[in-house]
Amino acid sequence: MNWYPIRLTAHIRKYAFGERLIPDLLGKRGCPEGIVAESWEVSDYRDTTGVIANGALEGRSLHDVVQAYPDEVVGAGWRGPHFPLLEKFLDASHPLPVHLHGSDATARAKYNEPNGKSEAWHILWAKEGASILAGVKPGVTREELHAAFAAEDYDRVMPRYPISSGDTVYVPGGVIHSFGPDTLIFEVQQTSDLSQSVMPTDVYGERLSPEKWESNILGALDELRFDFMPRPNAGLTVTEGGNRRVYGCAGPLFALERWTLVEPRREPPRARRCTTVACVQDSVTLRYDGGGERLNSGESVILPAALGEVEFIPDGAASLVVCYVPDLELDVIQPLLRAGFSREQINSLGEVDPARRDEGSAAARGEGSD
Repeated sequence: MNWYPIRLTAHIRKYAFGERLIPDLLGKRGCPEGIVAESWEVSDYRDTTGVIANGALEGRSLHDVVQAYPDEVVGAGWRGPHFPLLEKFLDASHPLPVHLHGSDATARAKYNEPNGKSEAWHILWAKEGASILAGVKPGVTREELHAAFAAEDYDRVMPRYPISSGDTVYVPGGVIHSFGPDTLIFEVQQTSDLSQSVMPTDVYGERLSPEKWESNILGALDELRFDFMPRPNAGLTVTEGGNRRVYGCAGPLFALERWTLVEPRREPPRARRCTTVACVQDSVTLRYDGGGERLNSGESVILPAALGEVEFIPDGAASLVVCYVPDLELDVIQPLLRAGFSREQINSLGEVDPARRDEGSAAARGEGSD
């Protein structure tokens, strides 16, 4: 197989919180009429798995290709039930529901799923005054949370933080959250769609019965993680000539970088992992052994692990969101230490520090918590 950048069909969701930011502001082509709340750019989740839209593998599902070529697509030695990352553009023209996603432990114990849903949001655009709600204020009890959720008074128990374009927010499974209005994000997450809302309406704006609403609140309280406090992070910037590379977040499940390219950049071969690339401003041409692929704003590709070196040639000031499953020491910690950042700064990117990851795993299992 002569490997190449893989394009996928997008999966569109028309939730009530969205409008038209994805086609109108981001410039994504081919969107349907009406609400485009989410565009799933890279997905191997059940019936949303993308279909390859270019090259020799055109017409095959991402799931089929990952199962047939795990080493070549995902990385040497990788095995798993599905492609490890799910990525989307998300339009929060209106506030998202206050909700959480199950941790890995919750997913296995409660839902018989292989993994939960940790995620990160990279803010592509936010109107002045936009904010997020994330985590639980210190000292708040389960009873106080229940009362606040039933009263729809979320600010009483959850911290609110302002956000700006370029921020990234790392949100492990089990952390309750919301964001919007007037926000457009790129989201990277584990391949999962587990969700537990505490709102009186569903994602389409339909009112729930009182019994269903109460059941959802209790279910969310059972899955809630108290120990992690997400905060918007401007990231850690490394300059490479005229180019800028911002490390937005990092953890054992995914890392996210924002590249702004004004001159060509070469990405070396990485047989141990694949890379995903989403263009979010202007356009860029990807040159590789055997051809080239042009990405316009709103378009995404997977660079298979077996692809080899890729040269990124920007048109103007191309801006890209680049994600991968990292070797934290090789891909994140050592490059940032060499760039002059402290371990404390590096740990602020998410769950980089092993001790913090271990604490979070214990919290997700309910160890050491009330």
